[in-house]
Amino acid sequence: MTPYFRFTFFTIIAIIVYGCSGRNIDLKKVAIWDALTLDFEGPEVSELDEFNPFLNYGLEVLFTDGEQSFVVPGYFAADGNAGETSSDNGNIWRVKFTPNKIGIWNYSVSFKKGKNISINPDKSAGESIGDDGKEGQFEVVMGKFDKIDFRSKGRLKHNNESPYQQFQGTKDYFIKGGPDSPENLLAYEDFDGTYGYDSTRQFIKNYEPHIKDWKAGDPIWKDNKGKGLIGALNYISEKGMNVVYFLTMNIEGDGRDVWMYRNHKDFTRFDCSKLDQWEIVFNHAQSKGIMLHFVTQETENELLLDNGDLKINRQLYYRELIARFAHHPAIIWNMGEENGPAGFSPNGQTSSQQKAMFQYFKENDPYQNLVMLHTHSTKAEKEKLLPALLGDMNLDGLSAQINSTADVHDEILKWKKNSKERNKEWIIYMDEIGPYWKGVMPDVIDMHHDTIRKEVLWGSLMAGAAGIEWYFGYKFLPADLDCQDWRSRDVMWDQTRFALEFFQKYIPFWEMSSRDELVVHGNAYCFTKPSEAYVFYIPNTKQKMTIDLSEIENSAIIGNWYNPRKGGDLMNSFETKALKLTNIEFPEENKDNDWVLLIKIK
Repeated sequence: MTPYFRFTFFTIIAIIVYGCSGRNIDLKKVAIWDALTLDFEGPEVSELDEFNPFLNYGLEVLFTDGEQSFVVPGYFAADGNAGETSSDNGNIWRVKFTPNKIGIWNYSVSFKKGKNISINPDKSAGESIGDDGKEGQFEVVMGKFDKIDFRSKGRLKHNNESPYQQFQGTKDYFIKGGPDSPENLLAYEDFDGTYGYDSTRQFIKNYEPHIKDWKAGDPIWKDNKGKGLIGALNYISEKGMNVVYFLTMNIEGDGRDVWMYRNHKDFTRFDCSKLDQWEIVFNHAQSKGIMLHFVTQETENELLLDNGDLKINRQLYYRELIARFAHHPAIIWNMGEENGPAGFSPNGQTSSQQKAMFQYFKENDPYQNLVMLHTHSTKAEKEKLLPALLGDMNLDGLSAQINSTADVHDEILKWKKNSKERNKEWIIYMDEIGPYWKGVMPDVIDMHHDTIRKEVLWGSLMAGAAGIEWYFGYKFLPADLDCQDWRSRDVMWDQTRFALEFFQKYIPFWEMSSRDELVVHGNAYCFTKPSEAYVFYIPNTKQKMTIDLSEIENSAIIGNWYNPRKGGDLMNSFETKALKLTNIEFPEENKDNDWVLLIKIK
């Protein structure tokens, strides 16, 4: 009997039995959008076995509900509890799967042994071992999760109908905000096997300032480890932020202290206990409504694996990332920080190598999570590297780095326009603001963050950016690599939250676009859904302004003001007829500062 026929027959019988007998109370149950964990026994091996367990054993599980199928890679999990035991040996291989539909699901196991079998696309290769051919069932049911928990909302997906992401469960659209620094977030002393191998660059962290933010009932490992980083995630979530940025490999990069491997010289063997501990942190982040922004390499190491090609080491690295972490409902795969050759980093990946990376993730990630690319900072570098990627259907968008705050709005508009013209409109995130030495300074140095708020935060969102992350530079302490206290930018988190709240509460941002030409006199940005909502961000209300609304001539409109510095409710409502609004009366408070004007058709 062929595997396909056997599986189809099994599925039909299961449907008949379930339909006739009703709910099967003996089935293993998992909540929709939560991760099902299946463990399979194989041979007793070690991370260091001569017959490499990461390359030479391959586990995949096919999951189906009868209408859709997912092929999910598995991974070597040592003793199955390595995060607690620090074991580097065992006989457990693990698969994690996040179902997207309630009902009965079936699974079928492929477990093979053979040289480089884990990355071999030939499914007939290798020798059958362990639970190969095993079949089973489980039931997906409704879950009970906190409102902030991503498992209450569904997987975050890009459906190509909007340059924003949408939750598959609630159908809500997402706009992100949070920290870009420290990029070496995972250089944490409580993780096994974590060290800085360059004595001149020691940035290992304990996050001591955030231990007080850890709460009873929050996760820890090995009795008392993890409180600093778990507490930091609690803090950033309580500030209303919903994303965190981190490198998963910085060998030869700036920090030289983060990687998935047992050590920084062997790229074929992973550290099972360290990665289990990462997973504890990632699970907590998702429960707190924090998207995981995986940045898979730095500009200094983009040729480290296979000279930039998609060969054994790179495929193995990507496979382990997908197998261990793709099940999380809200993640970004960022193919590399400052990716591609530039003047200060001339040895970079080519466009064909970049496209091979994009394709690998789209073909091997069963959930089709977002694939992005982090850019270089200058206009010239972007113009040199990005045109070759326009229209690539496997690249979902850009993680933008922009050197000058004054260029943010126009740069985002430019690449949104260029990508849309090539029939693949990019999601664009404003993820690193320059100059590289400055970024977002601590509150004690720049208490109001006026320039950053006006030109970067509102400048990017009003151009259609799908969110923003804040980079800290290296000059003003605590800086990017050594930051252990996110309270150092507490005011910036507030101002970011105010912007996100405005977009989420008051406008259908996923259906809106930039229309700056409607400001015919004065300096302001316009973001609109024609004949429904018009948002004007006005950086300085000392100026005289004229707004052209002749496209809705004689319509009755309602105007409201929003304070981007304080947030809160809309205020100072007024009604008028649409045509041209001149000599606009700004709110009395802080007349010479920035304001947001929201106009809706009555």
